[in-house]
Amino acid sequence: MGERDEALFETRGKGRSAYKVFAGSVFVGVLMIWVYRVSVILRGEINGTAASWPWFGVFGAELWFGFYWILTQSVRWNPTFRFTFKDRLSLRYEDKLPYVDVFVCTADPSIEPPSMVINTVLSVMSYDYPTEKLSVYLSDDGGSELTFYALLEASQFAKSWIPFCKKFSLEPRSPAAYFLRTFEPNDAVFAAEWIAIKKLYEEMENRINAATKVGKVPRNIHEQYKGFVEWETGITAKDHQAIVQILIDGKDETSADIEGSVLPTLVYMAREKRLNRHHNFKAGAMNSLIRISSEISNGEIILTVDCDMYSNNSETIRDALCFFMDEEKGHEYAYVQLTQNFDNITKNDIYAASLKTLSKVDFHGLDGYGGPLYTGSCCFHRRESLSGRKFSKDWKKDMKTNKPGQREANSDTLEAKCRSLITCSFEDNTEWGNEIGLKYGCPVEDVITGLSIQCRGWKSVYFNPSKIDFFGVAPMTLSQTLVQHKRWSEGDFQIFLSKFNPFLFGHGKIQFGLQMAYSIYCLWAPCFLPILYYSIIPSLTLLNAIPLFPKISSIWFIPYAYVIITTSVYSIVEAMWIGLSLKAWWNEKRIWLYKRLASYPFAFLDSILKVIGVNKTTFIVTSKVVEEDASGRYAKEIIDFGPASSMLTILSMIAIFNLLCLVGALKRMVLLDDGIGVLSTLFLQFVICGLITIINLPLYQAMFLRRDGGRIPTSTAVISVSLALLVCLIPL
Repeated sequence: MGERDEALFETRGKGRSAYKVFAGSVFVGVLMIWVYRVSVILRGEINGTAASWPWFGVFGAELWFGFYWILTQSVRWNPTFRFTFKDRLSLRYEDKLPYVDVFVCTADPSIEPPSMVINTVLSVMSYDYPTEKLSVYLSDDGGSELTFYALLEASQFAKSWIPFCKKFSLEPRSPAAYFLRTFEPNDAVFAAEWIAIKKLYEEMENRINAATKVGKVPRNIHEQYKGFVEWETGITAKDHQAIVQILIDGKDETSADIEGSVLPTLVYMAREKRLNRHHNFKAGAMNSLIRISSEISNGEIILTVDCDMYSNNSETIRDALCFFMDEEKGHEYAYVQLTQNFDNITKNDIYAASLKTLSKVDFHGLDGYGGPLYTGSCCFHRRESLSGRKFSKDWKKDMKTNKPGQREANSDTLEAKCRSLITCSFEDNTEWGNEIGLKYGCPVEDVITGLSIQCRGWKSVYFNPSKIDFFGVAPMTLSQTLVQHKRWSEGDFQIFLSKFNPFLFGHGKIQFGLQMAYSIYCLWAPCFLPILYYSIIPSLTLLNAIPLFPKISSIWFIPYAYVIITTSVYSIVEAMWIGLSLKAWWNEKRIWLYKRLASYPFAFLDSILKVIGVNKTTFIVTSKVVEEDASGRYAKEIIDFGPASSMLTILSMIAIFNLLCLVGALKRMVLLDDGIGVLSTLFLQFVICGLITIINLPLYQAMFLRRDGGRIPTSTAVISVSLALLVCLIPL
């Protein structure tokens, strides 16, 4: 095979014969459970008894559990793993590398600190890539002069930071992350430059933080740079004109670093917002970025990054290009989704925020059926696919004449033209948000956009390299975690209820396995119904000594025991394989339960209200700011339950209710002569109630023993106990 024939990447499958045998045996066990329920109905042993409605409800929940388990097998059936060859890419295409545009989005400086935002920007500006072919765009949906000021400071610091990074091959290239991880080097030459750069960074950071603390930029700074005239009229986050400022023009010879090398283009954008116009949240910002970047740099490849997700690998672009530029298969790929990792995860991942099961299991399975979904960040796109283009084997022949990186207008003219592209009225009577760009009308605009791209014939790639490409900030309180999952599950369920339902919209366009995989996430929200039922009714019937499951001595107990034990053991083994500790696995199960009891019910309700026209789509940005006390508790892995809320009341009520039921049932078993017989008859109900009680031990501590700021508020505790006592009195 010749050098030119060698692929730029390799795809490997993983033998799953043993797993398929295991999954087949579990499926048989699930079927036997259903057969047991049906046989009891056919024998008429339930009809007419007081326990009929709880019993049928449990059967309904078991039907859902079985159906949903079958869906989850799609991401474990055919996992695919990718490996790149960057040396081959450099050897063949170093002088033909495409222009790359990087989009960074921020929305509110109060919850996404400007100092954090610019570290993300600086990390992607410092990629090991030809700087004349790299452009970075920051979308500021808050229209904040604080964010603009921070970016202006970063544009000056970049003149020293970028050559410093490349001279010494530093990793990571986020200044904050780099200086946090490293100490003053021993080499005298390196140490001198290291100290100087660190001092420059700290001075810049102090200036930005000082301005952020007082909420305004010093007057003397306003007078030094013309761009601040945009804020002279007293604009607000929700009511401001279109702003475009080219802070570094990579086409201008004067825009060079301290060593005379060209700097990447750097652009600030705040699209127009008016109180009487809907702005379509992040999707609207992304579409605005697509339009203005097409005029300034028009990079063939677009990288989308959240403002808290800094680059940890300077060669990430080259990894992605190994897929796009592969001679045999590269033309098929619309986007390359990389992993989202978090550098503030505690040892045992107290809020299950690392999402390791998604990144190390699910997405590899999705890749086996045509590609992963688009998660909104850490993703490289082919510009044509984001612009609504359908896949065609001849797409290269049909490209427009507007070539990347070529423009004649100066910065002032470009800025004026770009401002006209991001006004509130520009998209009126156009296909933007429908056929062009990211989709509108859904809280998870990324997922629905990725699905529509795949249904236009494109494929996608999931790349999870050994060296982590991006690091972000995970939620550090339980309330942040629950709100985040509420938004995700609500948006995914809205997709399922819309014309973009994976089974309907994707029929004949994407593989059935991929339709199943999408539906795993689209059906998160309705999962609350069987879980809520299982968290209350088996415990309530346990309290009233009403059996819902077969006795231990019954042959029908075997399929229940087999399914419960084997799936639990597999879950532990899988957790260990992806790098979770046993305690982290237990924490993951706790958050799994909390999401289904607290996040998903509200997501389900809001989705239904939106479908019937009562509610409107909302988008809640997860705060990246946490109080010092909360950070301390997080570091010690103490759950911060946060302020009183409906979500917290539900969790507390169910926890107290199960504790009361368990105590009541144990008391009855001890007092009765035939206690062992009671245990045999109600064994599985004891197991369910006991597990819910044990998993909620931190909640009981927060309700009755703790006195710190992360405890459960007294008002919530009183309400929860009262509601739990009322539920215990429900007649059966």
